[in-house]
Amino acid sequence: MRRVIILGSTGSIGTQALDVIRANPERFEIVGLAAGRDSEGLAAQAEAFSVDETALGADDAERLVRGVEADVVLNGITGSVGLGPTMAALESGATLALANKESLIVGGDLVKRVARPGQIVPVDSEHSAIAQALRAGEASEVRRLVLTASGGPFRGRRRAQLENVTPAEALAHPTWDMGRVVTTNSATLVNKGLEVIEAHILFDVPYERIDVVVHPQSIVHSLVEFVDGSSIVQASPPDMRLPISLGLDWPNRVAGVGRPLDWTTASSWTFEPLDAEAFPALDLAKVVGRAGGTFPAVFNAANEEAVDAFHDGAIRYLEIVETVRRVVDAHEGAEDVNRETLADAEDWARRTARSLIAAR
Repeated sequence: MRRVIILGSTGSIGTQALDVIRANPERFEIVGLAAGRDSEGLAAQAEAFSVDETALGADDAERLVRGVEADVVLNGITGSVGLGPTMAALESGATLALANKESLIVGGDLVKRVARPGQIVPVDSEHSAIAQALRAGEASEVRRLVLTASGGPFRGRRRAQLENVTPAEALAHPTWDMGRVVTTNSATLVNKGLEVIEAHILFDVPYERIDVVVHPQSIVHSLVEFVDGSSIVQASPPDMRLPISLGLDWPNRVAGVGRPLDWTTASSWTFEPLDAEAFPALDLAKVVGRAGGTFPAVFNAANEEAVDAFHDGAIRYLEIVETVRRVVDAHEGAEDVNRETLADAEDWARRTARSLIAAR
């Protein structure tokens, strides 16, 4: 029986985690729940699962993690505010099932300094796929990691065709049902850039050996290519309950958590190169990742401001990544990386992005 704390319990990841736990009461026990703002939803969940310890907001979630004994902390909080709870979970000694990619990207050096080998289990479908495939060989046998991308709602469009796309179009993701920021990031491929940084941090593979390929069916969630020329893929219908279940009980699999592929039905899987001119976020993310320090925090914060501005009608779609690039170019970095300097860098990035947006 694994004792579980779920952070972001009323969001997409959290509610699907509750589905997994509800179906496997002999395997998991919820000892803590935390939500961002939905106090009514949190109260209903606590009553349904007989949970006494709850929290509202990221700061309260960090307190909850530090005060409740758990075997697994699932961090499904959205945004860089998840860094504090991530650090708290690692310092508690619990396994961290990490769906909050921003905390790893923003606080990469800090997180790696605290985390034990194997303590972080990725919940993103792409990184879960890589973690599963890596079990097929030794680290020295890995040639490269290949993350798959659905291509989002604008797959196949040239840059000139993206000039006047609307927020509603950016939110029309063909595969996944996600929040506004994550869905927009999938449309710009900022999300895939963040995932490349995350893959580098999680698996210690250099950026020149991490690639992205467009796979619109979202069946192959990512793959590992080995030195002998073989590739091990993880394939399944798109359903986040599968990687969530692995995060809750890694490396054990939870029976019946997802439906298998139907191998008796004809189907086609396609793979396409990424158009770096139309979607420049990926190359920018690699530059930011190599720079390290406070640069990933600046990248992430500036993007959040630009996404909000796009949905508010203040900038156009193509100006999201351009705004982020200008903020990154203006950043000078910090000599020492700690939670204070990261917070300062994020604050600077947000102010700088808002200033650029206001001046356009």
